[in-house]
Amino acid sequence: MRAHLAARDLALILAIVTLWGFSFVAIKVGLRELPPSTLAALRFLFAAVPLVFFIRRPRMPWQHVVGYGFAIGVLQFGLLFLGIKLGMPAGMSSLVIQVQVFFTIALGIAFLGEHWRREDLIGAAIATVGLVLLGVYKFMAGVSATLIGFGLVIASAFAWGVGNIVAKHAAKEHDADMFALVVWSSLVPPLPLALLAYVFEGGTNAWHAVTAASPLTWGCVLLLAWGATLFGFASLQIVGALLVLAGLAENVFGESLRRWLRHRAGP
Repeated sequence: MRAHLAARDLALILAIVTLWGFSFVAIKVGLRELPPSTLAALRFLFAAVPLVFFIRRPRMPWQHVVGYGFAIGVLQFGLLFLGIKLGMPAGMSSLVIQVQVFFTIALGIAFLGEHWRREDLIGAAIATVGLVLLGVYKFMAGVSATLIGFGLVIASAFAWGVGNIVAKHAAKEHDADMFALVVWSSLVPPLPLALLAYVFEGGTNAWHAVTAASPLTWGCVLLLAWGATLFGFASLQIVGALLVLAGLAENVFGESLRRWLRHRAGP
């Protein structure tokens, strides 16, 4: 059977991609007032709280939850935020980090026993050409990046690949709810990131930056936490629930509504 992508599913995917792309602007703005580890800690703190009190813990061993949270929260976003702070442009970062696809494929082959398919090779080649062309265009347009920033974003992409492998293994072995995994794993990064902020960003300075942050910065934090982190996973459940309610409404009120509309329209 051939897979069919419904129009509403395509619209949802485009909305998620747009939000994730825009989140790099929020990162850049947030880093104007907050140090990298501090911003990342706040992102995951608000992604976990208060939903962790309402979402059932995912059915999987704790080491998978902790491993995913550490790979995605501490390493991926900790390194990404630091890379952008140290001179990697936000737009360029959004492109470079997509090499996580290749890391994910390679790690899947190494640890999950997955195999290359011809479609994978073709897709990887096309994606590589696209990334190179976009990168060349950015550089020709005068966008510059620091070497350390570039290296940190590449390392962030590798951490993203590691997190993907943990999530794929959890979904395969334990039939885990990915949204629950995202919420509960968000409890992992705040403490390590706060410790990094205390050691490398100055505990007093980091705390002062938090208390003095502007409403715009707090808006960026909440966008990153509730939008970029949770929306992509929660939206499918929300849309499903809305569709169920719409179906029930059609069954209960549909015929009455159609009769009322015909009556209003007249003969």
